[in-house]
Amino acid sequence: MSRESVSDRELLLGCRRGEPRSWRMLLDRYERLVFSIPLGYGLSREDAADVSQLTFTILMNSLETLREDSRLGAWLATVARRHTWRAMGRKNREATRRDRDVAEHAADLIGERENGFEAWEVMDYLVRGLERISQPCRELLTLLYLDVSQPSYAEVSERLEIPVGSIGPTRARCLKRLKDAMEA
Repeated sequence: MSRESVSDRELLLGCRRGEPRSWRMLLDRYERLVFSIPLGYGLSREDAADVSQLTFTILMNSLETLREDSRLGAWLATVARRHTWRAMGRKNREATRRDRDVAEHAADLIGERENGFEAWEVMDYLVRGLERISQPCRELLTLLYLDVSQPSYAEVSERLEIPVGSIGPTRARCLKRLKDAMEA
């Protein structure tokens, strides 16, 4: 029996029984797919290896609850993609904290103004306002308005682990809080 003729269902059943051959066949079939996802999003080979290891660990822990008729490749790709996004979010948050503060982001947005002092006043005013609002609001507004990568709502959703549908209403509340903080 060739490896290609063994169905995902048979591989899952073999893995549940603890058959090393089934695990090897499953890994041979899907490890390149899983590894390619984080690489496609621009993560390093080391980070891609971490995401792959995590994905297959989750599979191992989910064996008993995973349906035998599930589309295993799609399931693995979804798990890998989610953990890739989380890794990207962690890396982006670390890089933002390490390399740039809010004032630098504001400077990028304000750009060269005729009056350098006026630009500095605007940045200082914005930073003081952001410091007065809650951390979740500060993170959301920074991502939406000050992040030079201009992330999409989907990326903001992943980075902050909030539903896409709640971003708009939360943004409105946070902008109101920022306005109130800046007027105080």
